[in-house]
Amino acid sequence: MEPPPSLKKDRPNRLAQLEQAAEETENPSEISAKANASQGCKTAPTPSLTWVLPYLILLLLLAGAAQFLVWRSDWFTPALQEKIQRYLQGIGGVALVLMIAKGVEIYAIGQLCNPVSKFNLTRILRLCVTLILVFIVVSVLFVNWYAAAVSLGLISLILGFALQTPISSFIGWIYILARAPYRVGDRIEIGEVRGDVIDVNYLDTTVWEIGGRHLSSDHPSGRLIKFPNTNVFTTPVFNYSWPLFPYVWNEIKFEIAYESDLEFISSVMEKIVAEEIGESMMDKVKTYRDLLAHTPVNDLEVKERPVVYFRAIENTWVEAIVRYLVHPKEAGTVKSNLTKKLLTALNAHPDKALFPKSNMR
Repeated sequence: MEPPPSLKKDRPNRLAQLEQAAEETENPSEISAKANASQGCKTAPTPSLTWVLPYLILLLLLAGAAQFLVWRSDWFTPALQEKIQRYLQGIGGVALVLMIAKGVEIYAIGQLCNPVSKFNLTRILRLCVTLILVFIVVSVLFVNWYAAAVSLGLISLILGFALQTPISSFIGWIYILARAPYRVGDRIEIGEVRGDVIDVNYLDTTVWEIGGRHLSSDHPSGRLIKFPNTNVFTTPVFNYSWPLFPYVWNEIKFEIAYESDLEFISSVMEKIVAEEIGESMMDKVKTYRDLLAHTPVNDLEVKERPVVYFRAIENTWVEAIVRYLVHPKEAGTVKSNLTKKLLTALNAHPDKALFPKSNMR
């Protein structure tokens, strides 16, 4: 299935537009519109500079204290003067780092369009700020860097053995940021956990469970599940929200008698499902085919419209199955609506659609 030259030419731009649009919304009906929109993203208005005043006041006070220390140096012993000066420099360094980080968060990260990128970059920024603050505190408390390095080395060696799982989970967090097996907002399945990711912390991931032991549908169960990030190294991750193609195939099946009019049932089921999601499914399949063209399985046959097929089962009945494409977060609602419409249409012709009548279904 070789795409036409025009599709090849426009493919990189189209894929980039689709990916950006898919990352900016969870509503599948908006993805195409966002991908085709020509205007740029709308960023939040730039806040006023009032937030910087407390930092500037603190820095001015520290500068004044340092000048007073020099002016009245005769009031303090040399050792005490050096210690106070070191503490003032440390506090000033902390205030300066926090002010710069706040500015980066507001004027750089805060102006991004992608909420996932905002979330990840904010976490990275806070981690870097924490490491810098630790460095400043150690510099203030320990004058002798060699002794400090030896002490920290021994402490790190002991903690490395005691905290192997948290350390591997932290490495797992870095892997999640770099390779993105899932992101905040994605619907995933990892091990026995299935749900929507609402937080990816330095050590663990929080998922809002979907389904679970108490439900048979894709409705939120009301439970939060946490698992260590290290699980991404040992457990396969099923991501239902891949930005380029956030859709899954779904099926509805009915048991019918061999005497049923299979052609009639097939046409009715295809017509109803096509009327419900047909046009949007065509657009989604075109995107899917475009993606397949980049892979060794580009000759895979994918139908643009809902497909009905039949399968014989052991209980002397035939399964009529209709397959269609749907967004995973809308699968339950779409399936429920289609089931009601399909049953209404088929029950209106009991002479052509024969369903099991006994309790031995």
